[in-house]
Amino acid sequence: MVMDTLQIRLSHGLIERINTLIQSGLYSNKSDVIRDAVRRFVWAKEVGTITKKGNSVDLVRTARQKLSRETINLKEINSL
Repeated sequence: MVMDTLQIRLSHGLIERINTLIQSGLYSNKSDVIRDAVRRFVWAKEVGTITKKGNSVDLVRTARQKLSRETINLKEINSL
């Protein structure tokens, strides 16, 4: 897969946290951490999230109904 290059600036604190994730073995490098974070952000915007307020059963039921009507292309999201 061909990927584009993007230059970003992050605070020292964020870089330290990213390095901690790499040192713990969850990710192999900074690019993997940032790609995963962006995928999760896109996923949350596409699907939505369940808040801690209200009736969680109804919220999950509504989310399932929404998802059952929509076509979500996980391959496309993972290729981001």
